[in-house]
Amino acid sequence: MRSSLKEKTAQGLLWGGLSNGVQQVLNLLFGIFLARMLTPDDYGMVGMLLIFSQLATALQESGFTAALVNQKEIYHDDYNAVFWFSISVSVGMYLILFFCAPLIANFYDTPELVSLARYQFIGIVLSALGIAQSAFLFKTLQVKQRAIALMVGHVISGIVGVFMAWAGFAYWGIATQNLTYIGVITAIYWYYSPWRPTFHINLAPIKRMIGFGGKLLITKILNRVNDNILTVILGRYYTTNDVGFYNQAYKWSSMGGYMITGMTSSVAQPVLAEVANEKERQKQVFKKMLGFVAFISFPVMFGLGFIAEELICITITDKWLSSVPLMQMLCISGAFVPMTVLCQQLFVSRGKADIYMWNIILSGIAITIGCLLASPYGIHGMVCIYVGIYIAWFFIWLSFVWKEINLTLAKACIEIFPFALTAIVAMEAVQLLTKDIDNIYYTICLKITLSAILYVGILWMTKATMLRESINYLLHKKIEKDS
Repeated sequence: MRSSLKEKTAQGLLWGGLSNGVQQVLNLLFGIFLARMLTPDDYGMVGMLLIFSQLATALQESGFTAALVNQKEIYHDDYNAVFWFSISVSVGMYLILFFCAPLIANFYDTPELVSLARYQFIGIVLSALGIAQSAFLFKTLQVKQRAIALMVGHVISGIVGVFMAWAGFAYWGIATQNLTYIGVITAIYWYYSPWRPTFHINLAPIKRMIGFGGKLLITKILNRVNDNILTVILGRYYTTNDVGFYNQAYKWSSMGGYMITGMTSSVAQPVLAEVANEKERQKQVFKKMLGFVAFISFPVMFGLGFIAEELICITITDKWLSSVPLMQMLCISGAFVPMTVLCQQLFVSRGKADIYMWNIILSGIAITIGCLLASPYGIHGMVCIYVGIYIAWFFIWLSFVWKEINLTLAKACIEIFPFALTAIVAMEAVQLLTKDIDNIYYTICLKITLSAILYVGILWMTKATMLRESINYLLHKKIEKDS
């Protein structure tokens, strides 16, 4: 059983990493084409509506996916109740937002948002159709099938978005890309999941899950607010151009973070929930996962910030250079995002949704107050405050982990910060080596190559266990495949 769980975790991380890596490469490629054809105003228009779509999505899912995963035994009525509940809520949310579209446009003083909002919010209903199917695949650790759905969704929606931008549809192309993505992954979830809804509707399971799921719902809503609070404040007090620059910085800085977070989230809750009754074993599993996430997260996110200027100039041209310092700051906090998510998944797996909820509430209040106080100092001041609060709150999460599974703060820091220090040392050394090179293409290639070699080299010389275990696992899989 122990071997089976370890194998499932490793395979899930491998497929999750592959899937999210491919997704971010696709985002990069399609993002280059779109950013070259579109303007900061176009991205700003869609970005101002993002928080409403995300809040509605959180409401329709209502935390029931996590509630289903935590159940030891699940029956047809459980999935069926979640399916019909999600559909009902999504239709209700769409109607509310449809009629509230003029109010949203007035808030931002942008009349064009009325029709765009009503179009973009259709995605709320489309995504509801796949919630139960997604929960089934997630519960059964079918990471490969979910990965295929997401990768295919990115390819098809990216092609649609680029074509519409080329045809002159501006921000309508971005909105259509989003709708296409939701529609495609929903269809593929249905293809892979054997479960099907029936019209024998029994909502009793919803009542049983509402206590746990309701807390997760509040948490998800506040998470969406926390993620988008800067966009809302910028949209209210600044121009769509400013929102566009921030939106682009957030998008590019999130690429690496989403890859790692997606890889971790694809297995974290199901695996941690499976050993929830064995506290010491769960601590060891969590500790190992925390070290692995840090091993990947720090070099990827610090590295992304390290090459930000060259990457922006080469890919989407220097018209987006104002996004570079914002992106660099967001990459610093982005390195802590996957580890924070892992801490959150620990509490979800242990049924401690209240700890998860109150942490998000308090951190959201801190971020909102901090950003509002910093608003007179411009975008850079607000982003700086946002980054500082997010990193500080990661240590608050670790303090709760300490109380929950007795993993001390010192031991947690020993697991993660050697990788941060190694990444910083490697990149500082490369910065000295490349500072006098004028060719931007040589610079970015050398930065990436030399930083990777130095990072791995330092870990190898210091006999880092995580590096050696990762290499051994990959070599073992290759030997099995060849044989």
